[in-house]
Amino acid sequence: MGRFRIRIWQIMLGGALAVLATGQITIMDSLRAMNLEVMVFLFGMFVVGEGLVTSGYLGCIAHRLFHRTITVDRLVIVTMLCMGILSAVLMNDTVAIIGTPLMVTLSKKYHISPKLLLLSLAIAITTGSVLSPIGNPQNLLVAVNSGMSSPFVTFAWHLALPTMINLVIAYAILRIFYKREFRPLPLDNGLPVTCDSRFMHICQCSLGIIIVLVASNVILSLSRAGFFVTIPLIALCAAAPILLFSEKRIEVVRGIDWYTLVFFAAMFVLMESVWQTGVFQSFVDVSVVSSVPMILVTSVVISQFISNVPFVALFQPMILQAGGSTVQLMALAAGSTIAGNLTILGAASNVIIIQNAEKQGETLTFWEFAQVGVPLTIIQVAVYWVFLTVL
Repeated sequence: MGRFRIRIWQIMLGGALAVLATGQITIMDSLRAMNLEVMVFLFGMFVVGEGLVTSGYLGCIAHRLFHRTITVDRLVIVTMLCMGILSAVLMNDTVAIIGTPLMVTLSKKYHISPKLLLLSLAIAITTGSVLSPIGNPQNLLVAVNSGMSSPFVTFAWHLALPTMINLVIAYAILRIFYKREFRPLPLDNGLPVTCDSRFMHICQCSLGIIIVLVASNVILSLSRAGFFVTIPLIALCAAAPILLFSEKRIEVVRGIDWYTLVFFAAMFVLMESVWQTGVFQSFVDVSVVSSVPMILVTSVVISQFISNVPFVALFQPMILQAGGSTVQLMALAAGSTIAGNLTILGAASNVIIIQNAEKQGETLTFWEFAQVGVPLTIIQVAVYWVFLTVL
C-alpha cells in the first residue's frame, strides 16, 4: 500500500487485536483458543529446519542428490520426489526456504529456465506435503483438532498413493509446458558445499529422531498398542539436541520464523471470534461438509481468498459437528493443501519461494504459475476424489 508493505502476519495480528479491543472475544476465550500443541510443534520444527540450514547439512544432501544429474528430466524428477518427500517430514515452508536458492543456483549452472525449477519446487512441496500430518500447518490442524489416534497411518492409508500419482502427473504437466527445456546437461560436479561438521552431526541426530519417532508411531499404530508419541513431542524431542548441545543455539533461535508463530497465535484468536459469531456457518450448507467432492472443491477455491490454514481452522469444526468421517477430514486436508498448486496465493510456501527468488533476480508471475497450476489442480482434485470416494 503505497510505500508500506503489509505482511500477512501483521494483517492477522491486526484482526486479532481488533476483535479483542472491541470485545468480540474475551481475553480468557482468546487464551483458550490458542492451540498450544500446534504452537509447540511449529516451534520445534522451525528449530530443526533452521539448524539444518545453518549447519550446511541440507546443502550437503543437495550435493549428493544432484551432482550426478545429466538430464533436465532427471533433475526435475529428483526435485519432485526428494523435495516432495522432504516436505512431508520437515514441513513445506521449511523446504521452500532451503530449496529456493538451490533451484536458482542449478538454473544458472546448467542454463535451465529458473521458472521451470521454481515451479517444480513449489508444486513438489505442496503436493508432497499432503501425505503427512506434519507436512504442512493445515494438515497438523486436521490431525490435532480431530483427535486422530494414529495420524501418520491415517494420512498414509488414504493419501499416500494418490499423492505419489499426483507427483507423477505434475512432472508430466511440467514436461508439456516446458518441453523445450528438457535436454542433456553438461557434466559438472562442482556444487559448492560447506558444512559445520560438529553442528551437522547434531542436526543429523535431530533428523534421525524425527524419522525414528514417526516410524515408532506407525509401528505402534499397526500393532494397536495403547501408547503413541504425540506430534508436538516429536518436534520437541527433535529440537532438543540443537537447543541443548549446539553452540549456535542462540543463532538458531533468533533465525526461526517467529512471524509465523505470531500469525498462528493471532489466527486462533481471530478464527475463534469469527466462529462464535456464527457468520461463517450461516454461509455453508450442510451438504457441503458431508460431500467429499464439495469439500475438495470448496477447500481449493476459498483457500485462494483467506489462505488454507484459516480456512481449515473455520471449516474443520463444521465437519466434526456434522459427525464427519475420516474420509471427509482427509478430503479437507488434501483440498486445502493442493489449493497451493492453483495460484500463487493458495499457499504461503509459494510466496516464500517467489520472495526468496526475487532476492536473487528471478521470479514467477501470477499467470506463469496459474497456466500450469490450474490444469494440474483440476486433475489432482479428480485423483483425490476417485481415491477417497470410489476406490
